Amino acid sequence: MSMLVYPVYANWVWGGGWLSQLGVNFGLGHGHVDFAGSSVVHLLGATAALTGVWILGPRIGSMIPTAGAVPIPGHHLPMAIIGIFILGFGWFGFNTSGALSGLDSRISLVVMNTMLASAAGALAAMFYLYFKIDRFDPGMTANGFLAGLVSITASCAFVAPWAALLIGATGGILVCVSSSFLEHALKVDDPVGAIAVHGACGSWGILALGLFADGSYGDGLNGVSGGLRGLFYGDAGQLGAEIIGLLACVLWAFVTCYCFFKATDLIWGMRVSPEVELKGLDIPECGTQAYPDFSVRRF
Repeated sequence: MSMLVYPVYANWVWGGGWLSQLGVNFGLGHGHVDFAGSSVVHLLGATAALTGVWILGPRIGSMIPTAGAVPIPGHHLPMAIIGIFILGFGWFGFNTSGALSGLDSRISLVVMNTMLASAAGALAAMFYLYFKIDRFDPGMTANGFLAGLVSITASCAFVAPWAALLIGATGGILVCVSSSFLEHALKVDDPVGAIAVHGACGSWGILALGLFADGSYGDGLNGVSGGLRGLFYGDAGQLGAEIIGLLACVLWAFVTCYCFFKATDLIWGMRVSPEVELKGLDIPECGTQAYPDFSVRRF
C-alpha cells in the first residue's frame, strides 16, 4: 500500500498527475480536487479493504444462511466511543494540514466545517436509526460521526458551513444504509462498518465537492483560474472531474489489491484454520487470551 497503491494515486491527484490536469487538458473544472483525502485516503483504503474481505470471506458465525448477517459485538463499546473522539480530535490536524502551506485564511473555515460535519453525521445516524428501529444505537452513532468527517474531508476548504452540515448529515444516513446493504445484500462481513464509513462516505465526499463548492476559493488551483465551483454553482465539469477521479480510484485500488491479496492467498493462504479462528489469534501468536470473557459460537 505505502510503496505502490497510495503513492501512484496520490500523485495523480496531488502531484500534478493526469487527474489533477483534467481541467487544463479537458476543461473539467479545476481537475479532480480532493483537499484532504476523501478519495486519496479513505475511498482508496476502503476499496483495498473490500477486496481483501471478499477474498478472505466472512468470519465464522457472521453470516448464517437462514438468518443472514449476525452481529458479533466487540468487547468494549465505551472504549470504541472514546476512540472516535480521539479520531475526531486528530481530524482537525488531518483536514487543516493542507491549509498550513500558505493558505492560512482558510484554516478557520476548515475547522468549522470539520466540526459541523462530524456533529451532523452523528446526529443524523442516531435519529435515522431511532426512527427505523425505535432505539438509539451507540455504535452506528459513532460511525455516523466518522461518516461526517470522511464526507467533508474533500471539500472542507471549498464549501460554506451550511453545506458542511448537509454533507455531514447525508454521510451519517448513508453509512447506515450502506452498512446494511453490504451485510445483508452483498454478504460482506464488515466488522466495524469501516468499508461503509470510508468507502460509501469517501465517494459521497468527492461528489459533494463537485456539487457544493461555492467558488470562494481555489483560484489558480491545478493551473485553472477562477474559484472552484461545483454543479450547484454553475460548473458541471467539476462534478465530471470528481466522478472520473472516483472511478479511477476504485479501479486502481481494486486491480492492484486483488492481485496482491490473491497472490498472498495462493502462496501462503490468508485464512487461519477454523479452530484457531474460534479460539482467537492471541493464543497461537501470543500464547495468551486477550479477552477471556469473549467467545464466538460456531454455527
